[in-house]
Amino acid sequence: MDELARQFLNRYQGGFPITEQPFAEVARELETDSKTLIETIQRLLDDKILSRFGPLYDASSMGGSLTLAALSVPAERYDAVAEKVNDMPEIAHNYEREHELNMWFVIATETPERLQQTIDRIEQSVNLPLYNFPKLQTFYLGLWLEIDADGAVRTRPIPGPVKQGGMIIDELDRAIVQASQAGLPLEIAPYTVIAGACGCDTASVLRRMQHMLDRGVIRRIGAVPNHYRLGLEANGMSVWDVEDSQLQELGARVGRLDFVSHCYERPRHEPLWPYNLFAMVHGHDRSEVEEKLPEIKFLLGRHCRRHEVLYSSRILKKTGMRIIA
Repeated sequence: MDELARQFLNRYQGGFPITEQPFAEVARELETDSKTLIETIQRLLDDKILSRFGPLYDASSMGGSLTLAALSVPAERYDAVAEKVNDMPEIAHNYEREHELNMWFVIATETPERLQQTIDRIEQSVNLPLYNFPKLQTFYLGLWLEIDADGAVRTRPIPGPVKQGGMIIDELDRAIVQASQAGLPLEIAPYTVIAGACGCDTASVLRRMQHMLDRGVIRRIGAVPNHYRLGLEANGMSVWDVEDSQLQELGARVGRLDFVSHCYERPRHEPLWPYNLFAMVHGHDRSEVEEKLPEIKFLLGRHCRRHEVLYSSRILKKTGMRIIA
């Protein structure tokens, strides 16, 4: 990775400008020109160093629903079931994990009703029970990677507060989401390209996207690194059985650990699943993840009865939220 790519990735995993010519603005800061910057971003995408580039939308903040779900899939059916699940546009991410529940995916829909419809459709399609793990509390959400000059990669908290509030989107907002959910156009004036696709003027797109960002519908705009490609190959979903009376305080403390990228309260499904605290930990290998877990265990202390770590062994799908046309 050259120095321009490294600086861009370190600085713009969020905070990409919502202006008429944002690449020119970023290029000036990075002491280059728009053409070179756009070519650099395209190369990062082509080389799979970036999963995508553009706005990250939050379904729940626009009146929709989002949940984490899991299936227990027999080995001989695994690929066929994965294909059926991945074919559904409501599936934003899907991972194979090492556990009896071995397929974990995120479902994102425009309405709460469609979420349940999607769950029902999956169960009918694959003829397996689906375990639903909606967020009950969010303690932390955010993964920002820092790449040193020597190429070493580390995680750090996302700078700045997480915007919250939400809003009900109208037809123009919806059109803007559809035109940008796969990524920003790599053009000198990307928001003008989006405006053309939506049949409106650029000023309206700039105003609407800024409002969505302010209200948390857009979590952030920028580069989404592929942490696997950058060397963080161990993705450990640590899950903990914490006393309910202590969960709010202890979950907040776990969420403040600098190596935890996602931390939520989710429901138990006993007897198979006794865990109510989820904390995602990334490392270059499993030993690095294992070295970090004792700190979580120490924080939870006697209030945690048991825990497990589910490592991902395969990315089955990773596209982000999609509004269906």
